[in-house]
Amino acid sequence: MAQESPKNSAAEIPVTSNGEVDDSHEHSFNRDLKRSIPSGLGLSETQITSHGFDSTKEGVIEAGAFQGGQRTQTKSGPVILADETKNPAMEKLELVRKWSLNTYKCTRQIISEKLGRGSRTVDLELEAQIDILRDNKKKYENILRLAQTLSTQLFQMVHTQRQLGDAFADLSLKSLELHEEFGYNADTQKLLAKNGETLLGAINFFIASVNTLVNKTIEDTLLTVKQYESARIEYDAYRTDLEELNLGPRDANTLPKIEQSQHLFQAHKEKYDKMRNDVSIKLKFLEENKVKVLHNQLVLFHNAIAAYFAGNQKQLEQTLKQFHIKLKTPGVDAPSWLEEQ
Repeated sequence: MAQESPKNSAAEIPVTSNGEVDDSHEHSFNRDLKRSIPSGLGLSETQITSHGFDSTKEGVIEAGAFQGGQRTQTKSGPVILADETKNPAMEKLELVRKWSLNTYKCTRQIISEKLGRGSRTVDLELEAQIDILRDNKKKYENILRLAQTLSTQLFQMVHTQRQLGDAFADLSLKSLELHEEFGYNADTQKLLAKNGETLLGAINFFIASVNTLVNKTIEDTLLTVKQYESARIEYDAYRTDLEELNLGPRDANTLPKIEQSQHLFQAHKEKYDKMRNDVSIKLKFLEENKVKVLHNQLVLFHNAIAAYFAGNQKQLEQTLKQFHIKLKTPGVDAPSWLEEQ
């Protein structure tokens, strides 16, 4: 057959006198390549253009789809890649790395302090106030538990007195011979039950107020104290690191570390100062609020107990009105503090 193989055309690459590749043979190779591929297959046409070895341009590969025997060429040009967004996984990994480093430094500082090898920053006045607050909280919690026990026992007594009064009243109607005696005892027990309900309302109000003071107000202040103590440990940990670096040699390798350590130390110092100021302010407001709340509650508790055991019903009711305490409807069993919880 007279058909010429594409391989034979591509086997010889003539070179001109000046060292450049002859373009006529390149076009001949492309023409033969087209003949060897059947038309109508929907394949893309590929043209390979090469340049001389001394050219600074790179080879270009152009591809286009056949459309009625004509080829649509795409324009070649520089490709610009947009900046990749930060990988969330890498950001999380960086956060974990910083957290691990900070935890290691703080743990080392705590161990050093417990072993007596490390120094710690101490605010004597503030530390004394914090110790007093924690001690008072334990004492207030003990008062709260005892008051809750008293409330539960008083509720049981009031409930028993009410049942006893109903029993006496029933017997007063059925026993004609002892009608008056049963009647007196019924009235007495019902009166005691009514006064007991009034006292129970005062005690429950006292419990609710002290519970708010202990488990909300004081607890919120102690939460700020914990944050202050964590900031103090971080401050001492980075202070120790900076002191160790300053004691070492100063050269091109250590100076950047010292500058970074100085920056971290300053940031944690500002955080420590801020938390110390916050704790001082909260302790001041807590003391004022505590005195006001406990003053009112202790007056209420004393007046209610005294009026109840003195049998002064009017004084007992007046005490509840003074502190705006509303009682439940008489005759309805008042739940104890434990049942309300």
